[in-house]
Amino acid sequence: MQLTKKYKIHPTEIQKNMLWELSNACTYLYNIALSERKDTWKNDKKSISYTKQQNDLPQIKKEYPIIEILYSKTCQMVLRKLDTNYKSFFGIHKNGDKKARPPKFRSCKYFFTITYNQSGFKVIGNIIKFSHKINNDDLIIDIEQDISNLKIKQIEIFNEDKKGNGDFFVTITYEPEINVPFVQNNHFQAIDLGITKTITAINDKGKFFEINNPRYDLYWDSKIGAVQSRRDHCKKYSKKWHRLNKTIRTMVSKKNNQIKDWQHKTTKKMLENTKANTIIVGKLSVKNMGNSKNKTLNRSTQNNGYLSRFIEFLTYKAELIGKQVVKIDESYTSKTCY
Repeated sequence: MQLTKKYKIHPTEIQKNMLWELSNACTYLYNIALSERKDTWKNDKKSISYTKQQNDLPQIKKEYPIIEILYSKTCQMVLRKLDTNYKSFFGIHKNGDKKARPPKFRSCKYFFTITYNQSGFKVIGNIIKFSHKINNDDLIIDIEQDISNLKIKQIEIFNEDKKGNGDFFVTITYEPEINVPFVQNNHFQAIDLGITKTITAINDKGKFFEINNPRYDLYWDSKIGAVQSRRDHCKKYSKKWHRLNKTIRTMVSKKNNQIKDWQHKTTKKMLENTKANTIIVGKLSVKNMGNSKNKTLNRSTQNNGYLSRFIEFLTYKAELIGKQVVKIDESYTSKTCY
């Protein structure tokens, strides 16, 4: 099991320029690899594998000096992202979704997430020093917590705004130490997830409880809609337009943080207050829910990512305390979502 910690960072102007140089190099490499795939398919009707493009990296770096500033693992993760996007496209298309479109070229005006997988960085206390230089300058990032004791697998640097106008963040992916093994105690708790009542649970003794959804989305969506209406009446990219757009981003961020905070607290409380070591939940097809009969509620679920993320939180928190979450198929059970 791997967990992720997210930290907000405050880079200097010099560091921001360095990050943007890395981002542009990642975008450039992504587009080069995508162009090669498209041209090969167009001319020879053949597909190019990730392995082939990875093996070509030394030659690509010689031909395009802009890519030389990237660490080798970062280059590999860029190619891996492109390969994953293609596999996702083919998988969706194979499953009958003819509206699926292949990966597109990326613009340098968008910040490309910079990934360091397993190597390319050194952690000293709360300082992360990356192993390569940019314009002879070291890239050093200071975060707010000592992470030297973590078994770090991957570090990502990204910007919360698509165009890089938001705050910068670092995510640390690590393997936690699990000291509590799972022991089957023959106590079970089944959970049904919905919208107005996020959780309806019953245990093997027949006792049940319900937890209502506070619906932070309904509170914030009306406020966000009002500001969006004001923004849409402004001249695009004017000072007032930018100010209102920043307000919208702040409100959306607050809404998402409140929902996530509630889910964290609720899943923790549920696991701490049950004797059951096995939690049973139904498998969800969030994408298909939007096409079902009850579109209003189900699309609300899809748009806010309530249910899938709730199960993810429940699963990893259960593993940490020696419990397990089992997903079962809900075929031929109730189709109503409350």
